[in-house]
Amino acid sequence: MAPPPPADLPLPQRLTRLAQTLQFAWFIGHAVLILCITRYSFSWLRMNYYTRMAQFCYRTTFVSAAVTYGIVVYKTWRARQKTGAKQPGGALGYLSDENIQYLLMALVWLFMPQYPLAMLPYGIYSVFHVATYTRGSLVPTFIPPQKITPPAGTSPTAKAQYTQHPLSDAIGAFVKKYYDASMSIVSGLEILLWVRLLVGAILFTRRSWILLAIYTAFLRARFAQSSHVQNSFAQLEARIDNLVGAQGTPPAARQAWDGVKGGARQFHNATDVNKYINGSAAPKKTS
Repeated sequence: MAPPPPADLPLPQRLTRLAQTLQFAWFIGHAVLILCITRYSFSWLRMNYYTRMAQFCYRTTFVSAAVTYGIVVYKTWRARQKTGAKQPGGALGYLSDENIQYLLMALVWLFMPQYPLAMLPYGIYSVFHVATYTRGSLVPTFIPPQKITPPAGTSPTAKAQYTQHPLSDAIGAFVKKYYDASMSIVSGLEILLWVRLLVGAILFTRRSWILLAIYTAFLRARFAQSSHVQNSFAQLEARIDNLVGAQGTPPAARQAWDGVKGGARQFHNATDVNKYINGSAAPKKTS
């Protein structure tokens, strides 16, 4: 993230410089996304999913998501162009980038029937992105850090120290405290969304099979990269193991669950794209 404008500039100039950055557009996109989800939630609670305002908020949520992730993808691409670095693995290497994955899924949700559950992971990510940007750019722009007077005897060449505004410290503490738990919630929501799509496919909901195939590929990629998704699947497996392992569970249920687990492992091995990307594993994410 780019540093805030110099503190010696007047506030209007600092704000102008901040607003001219691509990172500010990224921040605005996340802020709009949060506002749209909030407004849509009121319509959802009143079961007015298909009013003009509800549909506008739903579609704008994914437009904002596509814009924000598109900005990140563009900045990454531009940085590679400047250094002359190439993406390992070609097209598969690009698809292993989680920002591209979320960008593509945002475009999919944008043009598909409404699935309100799909908004929530983007919303949780946006909360932390907005908080991080506010802490690192907005607060220092409005209230520049104050230079700490060094104690007597300090070397003149010593690096200057600055005090952060208490609001920045509070935001930093919030992010540190809730980030990991929130990412676990995101991974749980993504798994729940897959179950929702599976139910829709069984009931032959419109475009459900297409969505299920696309989202399965997305979730498979997330499993390969995210430790939180892996932990959520492991917890889900352990809970179902306990249920089917209880006394009184019909043997057919246990056999069915063993078959599901076996099929899932075969699918995992068959769709391991890491062996096609220079034969090395993609780095795991903590998101």
